[in-house]
Parts: sequence; C-alpha cells; structure tokens
Amino acid sequence: MRILATVADAQRMFEKEREAGRRIGFVPTMGYLHEGHASLVRRARADNDIVGVSIFVNPLQFGANEDLSAYPRDLDRDLDICEREGADVVFAPGTEEMYGTDTGVRVSAGPMATKLCGRTRPEHFDGVVTVVAKLFNIAGACRMYFGQKDAQQLVVIRNLARALNFPVEVVGCPIVRESDGLAMSSRNVYLNDDQRRSALVLKRSLDAAAVAVAEGESDGRRIAEMMAAQISCEPLARLDYAACVDPETLDDLERLDVPALCAVAAWFGSARLIDNMTVTPARGIDRRDD
Repeated sequence: MRILATVADAQRMFEKEREAGRRIGFVPTMGYLHEGHASLVRRARADNDIVGVSIFVNPLQFGANEDLSAYPRDLDRDLDICEREGADVVFAPGTEEMYGTDTGVRVSAGPMATKLCGRTRPEHFDGVVTVVAKLFNIAGACRMYFGQKDAQQLVVIRNLARALNFPVEVVGCPIVRESDGLAMSSRNVYLNDDQRRSALVLKRSLDAAAVAVAEGESDGRRIAEMMAAQISCEPLARLDYAACVDPETLDDLERLDVPALCAVAAWFGSARLIDNMTVTPARGIDRRDD
C-alpha cells in the first residue's frame, strides 16, 4: 500500500493507473476509520482494480464553534485498517497541501445545502463540496464511495458531480450500525455511557416512523412530529431536527405517495449525531440502509 501526501503525486499515480486501463475506486474520509468506512473500502475493492482512500480532516466544513480541534485522529490506526481492507493507496495530505495557496475560492452547494443539517450548519456543505471538488480533480475519472448515513451529503455531492460535469460516478453505500442499532460515526467516541444509551433514540424514532408508514400513515408532517416528540422525550437528547423529505430534492413531504427519507439529528452532550431511513408507503421499510 502506497501512502501519498501531495496532490501532484496522487494525480500522477491515478492518471498512470487509468492509462494502464485500470478502474479506480476512491473513498474520501476524514479519518478515525470505523467499520462503516471499512465497508466502503471493501465495496470499492469489489468494484474496481485500484482503490484509493483519502484521510483529511477538512477545516472548511467545520463552523466557528464546532469540533475541528477535537475531532478524533489516529493515522497509524487508519492506515492499518486501509491495508487490511485492501486499499492500494492512501492520500493523506496536510492542510497546507490542500489549502496552502487558498485564495478564498469556494464551491457553492446550492439550495439543497440550506435544508436539514444546513439550517443549523449554514457553511458546512459549501466546505464539503469544495473539498470534494478538489478530490474529484485529484482522483480524476473514477467511482467515489460515500455512506448513506450522511444522506444529505450524498444528495449534495451527486448534484455537484452532475452540475459541474465531473467524470465521477458517485456510489452510495448502506448505513453500517452497531449491534444495538446505533449508526456508526467517528463522533460516537465523544459519548459517555449514558449518552451512548440515549443516542439509540434516533434509531427508535426512525423505526417508529417506519411502522407508522407501514400501517398506513401518509402525512409527512405527522411523521416528522412523531419522530421529534420521541427524541425530545429522551432526557439527554437535544433535538436539532426531525424531517420527512423527498430523497432526491430534500423538500419536506406533505403526503407520502412515494418513498420518503426520514432524517433526524440531535445533540448528546458535545456530539451531534444524525441518522436516517428510507420508508415506502404501504410496503413498509426499505431495509437497504440496515
């Protein structure tokens, strides 16, 4: 496994592999890898000839009072996981390498970035699409793999690739959960034991919404209110949002006559966690994300 730290070296390597006729799979991460990330690497390994992983904590997607300095980091552990899962190359640049000549140019994520998480993190998705656009250009024509847990991010990045004609196929992969149902996240490390138990309310609220839809509930507002009420009743949870939206536009759904994305976010101590589930009217739960 090769470890590269410069944009130029990574671009040269990926271009050389393409010229040799090899298919490239790429997994962008902010490090502190867990089984969710490992599943993306395995999917990329199954689909492609060459697998690259990036490890870069992107400062542009953190707000002024967010956890950039505290975000967990363990590069040696991350490299061990990448090698174990069959990555061929890890691109691990420093901030100076990625933004050292930064002139303030940013990519706009557009209106989709103002919904859901964007309501309380107004600059977050512009930071995401700026770094992803850079990674699109560094990796070149490839398949790039993202987890469905960050459902809004996945929609925004797919829109970025389409809107700016990047030669990248954006591949969404299922949520990976702990044995008790908590969606895997690098930020789970922030939770103490009580908060960890409380965080399970996110999945319970989604499960309850799915049951309600399966039993015939079709009012999107009532579904969102039901999820919000369940999370708000958990003493250690501070609700950010609960929503029932169109999976492609992220617009709130008044009535469910198509599959819907149920999405929730809440604070547990210093950890802001998100989760989601796709539900299908009359047929119940779409379990592709389990």
